[in-house]
Amino acid sequence: MKTIALLLFATAALPAVAALNPSQIESLTGLKGTWFESEGVFKVTAPRNDLPVTVDGWKMPPFMGLTTWAAFTAGKQAEAMVAGDLVLFEDEVNPVMSVLFAHGIGVTALHDHFFFDEPRVCFMHIGAEGPADRLATGVGAALAKQKEIRAAHPSPARVFDTAFAPARNAITGAAVEEILGVKGTANNGMFKVVIGRETKMPCGCAMTKEMGVNTWAAFAGTDDDAVVDGDFAVLEDELQPVLKSLRAEGINIVAIHHHMTHEEPRILFLHYWGRGPAAALARSLRRTLEAQKDVP
Repeated sequence: MKTIALLLFATAALPAVAALNPSQIESLTGLKGTWFESEGVFKVTAPRNDLPVTVDGWKMPPFMGLTTWAAFTAGKQAEAMVAGDLVLFEDEVNPVMSVLFAHGIGVTALHDHFFFDEPRVCFMHIGAEGPADRLATGVGAALAKQKEIRAAHPSPARVFDTAFAPARNAITGAAVEEILGVKGTANNGMFKVVIGRETKMPCGCAMTKEMGVNTWAAFAGTDDDAVVDGDFAVLEDELQPVLKSLRAEGINIVAIHHHMTHEEPRILFLHYWGRGPAAALARSLRRTLEAQKDVP
């Protein structure tokens, strides 16, 4: 009897899994969908046909890989799970990412699928679990932000804000070192810091800082008007906190991917670009490094 009671308690403790409501998902995302009964998946799609995209000089139909999608299925620990891939132009990526974070949807990859595409197309992969209405609302809000950007600027932007063209590079490296707490290297007025991490390959070999497993930040321009670009090496559980921190600091994410296979623990890499006073940028990175350390 005690065993039965324990089983009943465990079952009662599990969250109830409700059936998906396709009509609600369509309404909240603003997209029509298809029910795939054999997989228990409801999928909405949006061909990216508002602007012509050429690849290798060919005007590519959306059917050939220029279609945004989001797929919903019943969750195991929450009501629903969503996965998807958003087709975005460069100036849409970071505003859309921030909207997704505001709705509790994670970003799991950011990369390209083509060479010689014009305008350049980026692909943002998403994933999350939670209430189906919140997930669908988040997808809908992300797509609305994309449309808002295109309505304001019909042609995709070619720079983040204004073009960066410093007459000289003159970064005060000592100030960056003091803020980040890491010694760096100067080169023709630019300054770079590198923070090592370590993982192991199947052979037991260590992949270390100089083997490419590192977080780095390179500064150019002047102390008053600088750019910083770099790469964060993160564990899987650190990815979302680091992305959210960088976006909260106004730093742009430009890629999320892996550099190796079969390493343990798995390391993901996210590349970024920011502009502002050098000290402010360094403080933003310091806060993100602290957010990374706070991950259990």
